Amino acid sequence: MKKFLLKLLVVLIVVLAGYFAFIYYATYSEGIRAGELVKFSKKGVIIKTWEGEISQGVSEGQLFEFSVEDSEKKAIQNLTDFQGKYVKLHYFERFNSIFWLGDTKFFITKVEEDTQRNNRRF
Repeated sequence: MKKFLLKLLVVLIVVLAGYFAFIYYATYSEGIRAGELVKFSKKGVIIKTWEGEISQGVSEGQLFEFSVEDSEKKAIQNLTDFQGKYVKLHYFERFNSIFWLGDTKFFITKVEEDTQRNNRRF
């Protein structure tokens, strides 16, 4: 009976490890989104994650919500600097969200200021 429980425990651990490895490393899609950076903040009670959103149009229905991993220092600094400006976000989408990495499935890897749109506004 002990051998059966031990084998069951090992199988469960391998399956869970495989699931989380798949969610973390496999990307569902990747691309670029552009819009006005509306919000960017670090939030959470116990586990703090970087979360933000850009407006891609005039209505609330055209908001793109995203997360940024702590390891993406350059993207975090750029998003902090470009608050309220038009930006282009390079992102990848995971199959599912992992709560300790962020609230969304969309993770930013690179941020560019959309200078053409920012210069047009003024």
